[in-house]
Amino acid sequence: MKNYDLIILGAGASSLMCAGNLSKKISVAIVEHNGEIAKKMKISGGGKCNITNVDVKTEHFDGDKELVSYALNKFSKEKLLRFLERNRVPLELRKGRYYFCKHSADEIIDVLKYNAKNADLLLEHEVKSVTKEGEMFSVLTDKSTLQARAVVVATGAKSYEKIGASAKGLEIARSFGIGYNLFEPALVGLTLQQEQSWMKDLSGLSTFVHIKVGDKLLKEEMLFAHKGISGPAVLSASLYWRKGEISIDFLPNTPIKELTQGTKKLLSSVMDMPKRLAKELLKAVNVEDIECNKLTKEQNNKLQKLHHYTFSPAGNFGFSKAEVCRGGVVSEELEHTTLMSKKVDNLYFIGEVVDVTGELGGYNFQWAFSSGVVCANSLKKVLV
Repeated sequence: MKNYDLIILGAGASSLMCAGNLSKKISVAIVEHNGEIAKKMKISGGGKCNITNVDVKTEHFDGDKELVSYALNKFSKEKLLRFLERNRVPLELRKGRYYFCKHSADEIIDVLKYNAKNADLLLEHEVKSVTKEGEMFSVLTDKSTLQARAVVVATGAKSYEKIGASAKGLEIARSFGIGYNLFEPALVGLTLQQEQSWMKDLSGLSTFVHIKVGDKLLKEEMLFAHKGISGPAVLSASLYWRKGEISIDFLPNTPIKELTQGTKKLLSSVMDMPKRLAKELLKAVNVEDIECNKLTKEQNNKLQKLHHYTFSPAGNFGFSKAEVCRGGVVSEELEHTTLMSKKVDNLYFIGEVVDVTGELGGYNFQWAFSSGVVCANSLKKVLV
């Protein structure tokens, strides 16, 4: 049995950032069930990892705004960018707002690993249980028993099951009587009812849209897929959709009335989208593809539906296709300034295992890094 000051469960973005911000005087073990670190970072963004966003605000997160705001203020996007610059990690900005690694996610992974080099990295160790007796925690794995004064749960969530993602963090929370919401797929494609099955015939096409879910408005590309609808706009919309209707504006840049005014062109020719999509949409709103100058008042009224095509998705593509999960340890269970459990001293939860989820676009890695730093700042005071 080996003793440490701290055991961190998981070797992802939040874990490595936390370990890298600790004093060298603190003895640390990072326990990871995979054979390598940061597997999710490595495959995210086509291997280039969307690290953060130009516009990092609490409004882009589903979760406790006070908790998120505190973490983002302690380790902001600007501090993250300065950290990466100091460590010579080149970035590229896509679409004027998404920060990616320029060459490979390995560049940031290598920096995080180097900064956490003082920690013992225990790979291929499956955590069986975490218990506490007196002031000491015991972590039982399939290979050993470890003890420590503090434990950080950074086990992620159930998205990316192909790389071994699980709900282990929630099992640990439950064993200590800590409240949580079950994981659900998020940033995931949506399946369709029979009435919208025409969308599946457009598989492979994409178009810029505005999607409204409740009081949230998402503006990005939408992709038609074999299973339903996907693409950045839909993935972000899925974070806020539970059940019920969503509304899509297929012509967000120009009113249809303006496009059709004073022209003899066919309707499908003036609509700013792929022609196949235009023709299918006209069928969906029950308007003939006729010359614009021949439109009746009734047809013009029906065309307004192109700006608010409203329907109820059937469901989503599931955990296997989800970028992240919503759900996790609820904010009421955690001290906002430390991310320590209010019920169990020196037990912390960070990253995706906390019930905070960002929209598509680097927000979830930003949360992982920010929460890791908040936790490390607390541990430096407690353990040194």
